[in-house]
Amino acid sequence: MCWVTQHLVTGEWNHPYSREQAAYPAPWTRQNKFWPSVGRIDAAFGDRNFVCSCLPMEAYSQQ
Repeated sequence: MCWVTQHLVTGEWNHPYSREQAAYPAPWTRQNKFWPSVGRIDAAFGDRNFVCSCLPMEAYSQQ
């Protein structure tokens, strides 16, 4: 179960809005609800295919 779903349906609810309003904040979401992956980039593809955003090694060389 995804963290968002689990948080909505279990445990104590200490928020100023209802669980229903948290799950369906706009009227159209009741018909077209989408639960995104949480904490993952590009779903499982991103877990298996890392992309380095570092500078090239030449940028770290001493000159």
